Amino acid sequence: MQSTITLSKNTQQYIDLEEKYGAHNYHPLPVVLNKGEGVFVYDVDGKRYYDFLSGYSAVNQGHCHPKIIAALIEQAGKLTLTSRAFHSNLLGEYEKYITNYFGYDKVLPMNTGVEAVETALKLSRKWGYEVKGVAEDKAVIVVCEGNFHGRTTGVIAFSNDPSAKNNFGPYSPGYVTIPHNDLVSLEKVLQDKNVVAFLFEPIQGEAGVVVPNEGYFKGIRNLCTEYNVLMVADEIQTGLARTGKMLACDHENVRPDVLILGKALSGGTLPVSAVLADDEIMMTIKPGEHGSTYGGNPLACAVAITALQVLKDEKMMENAEAMGELLRNELKKLNSPFIDIVRGKGLLNAIVIKHSNPDAAWELCLALKENGLLAKPTHGDKIRFAPPLLITQSQIQECVAIISKSLLHLQG
Repeated sequence: MQSTITLSKNTQQYIDLEEKYGAHNYHPLPVVLNKGEGVFVYDVDGKRYYDFLSGYSAVNQGHCHPKIIAALIEQAGKLTLTSRAFHSNLLGEYEKYITNYFGYDKVLPMNTGVEAVETALKLSRKWGYEVKGVAEDKAVIVVCEGNFHGRTTGVIAFSNDPSAKNNFGPYSPGYVTIPHNDLVSLEKVLQDKNVVAFLFEPIQGEAGVVVPNEGYFKGIRNLCTEYNVLMVADEIQTGLARTGKMLACDHENVRPDVLILGKALSGGTLPVSAVLADDEIMMTIKPGEHGSTYGGNPLACAVAITALQVLKDEKMMENAEAMGELLRNELKKLNSPFIDIVRGKGLLNAIVIKHSNPDAAWELCLALKENGLLAKPTHGDKIRFAPPLLITQSQIQECVAIISKSLLHLQG
């Protein structure tokens, strides 16, 4: 079954450059892309592919969405960065827009997703000491097994993924890990009065699109309220219409105390992230206590407003729900002996591969690439299927046909 992929000299030269001069901290598929449009990307040899990863949900609006690119270009010609030493004409406008959009008092703008996570962790501790009254340096934050919140030294302290954690210690204290999707364990750990927050992904993406039981979000909300603990939702990958609702927590009409956003906040054009909370929480951070030179820059503000507007104007939430249901149903109809599980919400989906070869998921992704669809395995046997949210019914059907054809490769 071992794939023999023949690469063109043109493609190989770019891969060789990365291999020679770049750090080897990624293991990408052997494809070199140079163009994107909508649900498609193109390689340096001109071959077209369906993008079924969407930059880990950064490209929800599709590659190079014309309205987002227009906003980027227009603002780039005016003013890109002031730092937060000065005001800009767009920061307040963006802050008003996004807080009204999600229904929070305040926003703290950052850049990358993990920066937003770190911001939420600091904010939770600050609230714990100054509002809840936890003793100094005693704050505890509860997290879930299988989590992925980024790769800074602070965040990997509570990861249980060896590849993210091993040989990067010593690790920061102050975290307690419980099983994902387990309200009994959550209530037990909340007995500790030093707990200030529960940080969770509504759907665990990197773990393989692990969808919790119905009622999990409401259960979290009720317990966090009862025990005076902040409900902190990392919706960097699950938010912004990806799961068929604007936020994954919206599936149960639940409002987190702290909301973390990123990725598609810029439509995949530049790093933009945000932390939203109400005044009681957000106003515990005073000038000089947290910040970012690029956070809330004018370019990011202009792009984020447009990226958020596009999601609503083009009804991407509704399309994600309908197309996601179609995709899962069609995948199940394949009745492949090599697909053990099909799961997901909206257009955040995954299949779990069943095969005697431990590299079968990687081999399948290579076959998918050859047949015109790009996806990537995670944790060995799982493959995420998460195309841009503007994908159509006929395109879903074409992609399922590609998947069906590629699965035949596993029979070899």
